[in-house]
Amino acid sequence: MKILLNPILFFLICLVPATPASGQYNREDFKRKVDEIVAAAYKEASAKFPCRLRTSGRAKMGNWRDVENCVNPAHDLVDWEGHAEALQKIREEERVSREDLTAVLEASLTDHAILYNSVFQVRERDIGEALLPLSNSLLKFLPENSLAGLTVYSKDGELQGTFIGTYPFDRSGGLTVLGEYRRMNFQYTDQRGNEQSPTMVFLIDSFGVPWRDARIQMGFRLPSNRLLSWR
Repeated sequence: MKILLNPILFFLICLVPATPASGQYNREDFKRKVDEIVAAAYKEASAKFPCRLRTSGRAKMGNWRDVENCVNPAHDLVDWEGHAEALQKIREEERVSREDLTAVLEASLTDHAILYNSVFQVRERDIGEALLPLSNSLLKFLPENSLAGLTVYSKDGELQGTFIGTYPFDRSGGLTVLGEYRRMNFQYTDQRGNEQSPTMVFLIDSFGVPWRDARIQMGFRLPSNRLLSWR
């Protein structure tokens, strides 16, 4: 027995838009909203960029204190609580999982990372010789894969090898620090092809990479932890 569908009813059914399955959302629209929040955070962080980076010594190593006094205060200029609340709000509105938000946020933070040329200002006459110090603070904000392949020099100007990447390590507290705290270190390939890491805890200005090469690399990336730290 054949059932004939009323032509008018069929037409009305076709007009009804398809409803996304539960858990689905407009990814492009969500990404745009996240990008807007991330862009605002970077605008706050970069309010005092570029910072002056002085050089000294035979190798013209950049002053690690200049780096310290630039990137750490920049981090503190961000309205972390406000942006975290905004992200939580759109996550709830869009019914996005924490995992999806984290993936979109991490990608956005990398896409908006700031070039070193916009973070530091080196005297014109020193551009060709200056070294960017691979201090702990600089490495803390270094985007993944940035500086890879650049030559690493000691503060005496001696070639050490080729930069590979960074990794975190935990240290026990001293007289002024309770518990464990995390720092960043880096790896490089020495001239014999072996992977090496500096042995000192405080890198400050022990190693550096050529500023002329580093300046066009992504250099300042905000972390995601405080943007995801809602209750």
